[in-house]
Amino acid sequence: MSMPRSRAVLAALAPFLLLLGATGSAHAQAAQAPQAARAAAPAAAPAAAWPEPAPVISRVATDDPVVFITIDDGWVRDPAAARLLIERRVPASLFVLPDAVAADRAYFQGLLAHGPSRVENHTVTHPHLEQLPGAAAQRAEICGARDRQLAAFGDSPRLLRPPYGTYDETTRTAARACGAEAVVTWTHDFTTWGEWTPPTPVLQRGDIVLLHFTGDLRADLTRALDAARAAGLRPAALRDYLPR
Repeated sequence: MSMPRSRAVLAALAPFLLLLGATGSAHAQAAQAPQAARAAAPAAAPAAAWPEPAPVISRVATDDPVVFITIDDGWVRDPAAARLLIERRVPASLFVLPDAVAADRAYFQGLLAHGPSRVENHTVTHPHLEQLPGAAAQRAEICGARDRQLAAFGDSPRLLRPPYGTYDETTRTAARACGAEAVVTWTHDFTTWGEWTPPTPVLQRGDIVLLHFTGDLRADLTRALDAARAAGLRPAALRDYLPR
């Protein structure tokens, strides 16, 4: 007996329907595969975080009756200036150069051993940092000085004074990467250069005084301390007043 016409047609079409089903299933699986792969793939690692730029301070916002004495470079090492720092117990921030330290380490070790002064970072070769070719060059100057001061004194610098007081945003980031908690400029420069002595300003609380290791350091330091006393202020350790 012959099969009904509809059943015969279905029987004839069965191989094609199976083929279409298999192809459709393959296309569906192919479409789902990228989604499954994306779901199974681990999340991309976040980009390496850069350190937060160090703050720049030229004076400290404080209600305490204090000023801050800072002394740069270190090429002239006057024993009379060292005695004054020690006898007056001045907590000076010494932004000295590693080569100057290497020339007379005992001078600076004596300041640290007998008084409250601390050595900070002033770079290796005293360049204009913002003029160096890129971040790596700035890090080499700042981290290099940090490493040499740490080796010389066993105390890592916590402050950076950029030479000439000039810097850019790269300096701030490099300073933080090299362990500096602040980039320090100044409020008043008391340094005598040759025949010229700057006028003595009226100091205010939080002012940062800049001096240099020159042959006139003892006289400049005396003038700064006298100006602080006249204003009812006392020298304080800059490290103790870092931004929080």
